[in-house]
Amino acid sequence: MNSHQIDYKIIGDDIQLVEIELDPMETVIAEAGAMVYMEEGINFDTKMGDGSEANQGLLGKLLSAGSRVIAGESLFMTHFTNQGYSKSRVAFSAPYPGTVIPIDLATTGGRLIVQKSGFLCAAMGTHLSIVFNRRLGSSLVGGEGFILEKLEGDGLAFIHAGGTVIEKQLKGETLRVDTGCIVAFEENIDYDIETTGSLKSMVFGGEGLFLATLRGTGRVWLQSMPINKLIQALAPWGHNSGKESQGLLGNFLQR
Repeated sequence: MNSHQIDYKIIGDDIQLVEIELDPMETVIAEAGAMVYMEEGINFDTKMGDGSEANQGLLGKLLSAGSRVIAGESLFMTHFTNQGYSKSRVAFSAPYPGTVIPIDLATTGGRLIVQKSGFLCAAMGTHLSIVFNRRLGSSLVGGEGFILEKLEGDGLAFIHAGGTVIEKQLKGETLRVDTGCIVAFEENIDYDIETTGSLKSMVFGGEGLFLATLRGTGRVWLQSMPINKLIQALAPWGHNSGKESQGLLGNFLQR
């Protein structure tokens, strides 16, 4: 099924949302609860599956929905269709502060591997499934985990990331990345987990025990602030919990 050809606009800087413009009878699929607003003419329906296979039976829908649950996503997806007679818009936001990344799947060979829970919305016709990481090490300690999401199609898809997003083009080289900072990569990129080096570096380096490695030729998208790091930074017991009190104490002692 060919994907619908949708138009879009990214709104905002640090906490972004994407506004999708739909022609009459065009549809965009999205994660449940991601919608911010929709204009007159847009109707939505909650369904099992992404609707990419028009003749998919009940069993196929159940298997597709079950795989989404395994990947940590909602059992259902929401389909937004413009049933009016003119263009109309619907907007979606990520579940936490960060960046919305538009990716044309036609430029990725029709496939893209995305971190679990990274999918936001996509043009109707995009197929979502899960892919199991072949590497045992990455399944045990990698920030991306054992289960990743695969997007397939020839239209626009939107994924979200924390903080600033960096796009890297690998040309046969290796890129070592902090686990959890990977947002997405093209299918022909090889992903694995390696130790950081010496025992001293592991214990005192502050970078953790493992790093993700990406090898091959293709594009990789990275995020500067994954959600787990954001939670740790803001938590009362996190690394930044004593900085303000230390500053106040320092000012007091200097008086």
